[in-house]
Amino acid sequence: MAHDAAAPIASGKVLIRNIGLLLSGDIARPILDADAVLVVDGRIAGIGRVKDLDSEGARTVIDAHGCAVAPGLIDSHVHPVAGDWTPRQSQLNWIDSTLHGGVTTMISAGEVHTPGRPRDVVGLKAMAIAAQRMFTAFRPGGMKIHAGAPVIEPDMVEQDFKDLADAGVKLLGEVGLGGVKDGPTARRMVGWARQYGIQSTIHTGGPSIPGSGLIDAAVVLEADTDVIGHVNGGHTALPDREIRCICEGCRRGLEIVHNGNERAALYAMRTARELGQLERVILGTDGPAGSGVQPLGILRMISLLSSLGEVPAEVAFCFGTGNTARMRSLDSGLIEVGWAADFAFLDRPQHGAGRTLLEAVELGDLPGVGMVMIDGIARTGRSRNTPPAVAVPEVVAI
Repeated sequence: MAHDAAAPIASGKVLIRNIGLLLSGDIARPILDADAVLVVDGRIAGIGRVKDLDSEGARTVIDAHGCAVAPGLIDSHVHPVAGDWTPRQSQLNWIDSTLHGGVTTMISAGEVHTPGRPRDVVGLKAMAIAAQRMFTAFRPGGMKIHAGAPVIEPDMVEQDFKDLADAGVKLLGEVGLGGVKDGPTARRMVGWARQYGIQSTIHTGGPSIPGSGLIDAAVVLEADTDVIGHVNGGHTALPDREIRCICEGCRRGLEIVHNGNERAALYAMRTARELGQLERVILGTDGPAGSGVQPLGILRMISLLSSLGEVPAEVAFCFGTGNTARMRSLDSGLIEVGWAADFAFLDRPQHGAGRTLLEAVELGDLPGVGMVMIDGIARTGRSRNTPPAVAVPEVVAI
């Protein structure tokens, strides 16, 4: 594992042509009528027909060979610790492996697996600031990692949240994983965090590991965090009536995770659909965790929700891209001019039942990843983790 961050590289002008299907990430318009994307210095500069884009002087040309291009996937719920190592399963290179699952952005729900994690206010603030700095500087494979998410404790006061914000911290770890487990205290601290521009998430459901506790619907609704973390449990879900109570009782993000209850995941998604609020559904893995590391966790959730939840695959892809981007105030996750050029090149798996990428996902298969691009730079070729894709992009000029 490398210890130093690589110097940033500018992509220059990049043309991606012969795109068979362009998924926007926007749940209001999930498929774009275009066969090419132009990138300039890591940002999307044009979308449309190749003949209409100004590709003169392109440094790199990628022939998609008819495969699909989607926004890079976003994992809304991870627990990083130190570089590309996790003590939870004593595993190296889990972040790089996740890149091969089409994920280009990760969001920390707290660095809670850090050995000897401090619980005092000075220590938890220091650890959060250090994590924010480290993962800003260290990006395995180019992965964008939003980290430095302190877990709140009862002794914190408003000034602590101002201090964190002034130091660049923008996230809270899961409310409920520390000493604050009651609604009134959580609501007060979440309010302070929001006042200073810090986004919040809450643990939902039964204890995940020894030492954590139950956070039920009443606490979730009173705390009023920006994101309802693992609404399908992490691992143990709340009863259906409480999941429905949460979905109906607020308009916050409904995060569905891989390491949760799959039946509850489908119930939460169907409830959101019944309410006409699928734009609230976002996806995470909640890993590394006791059940391991899931490099393909976001793809698996897209396939699960589409195939068993009977959601069009192009909409399910929005759960792991544009919905999360908007909920988390990111600049990646949508294929729109001006947004970061973070893409996953996908196609149906070889010898699968589906005749197209979307049909394969709707039948429950995982797509093959042929390339991953971050900031306009190809970071991987054919994935070492997904089934092999039928169509694979090719760099034809550089």
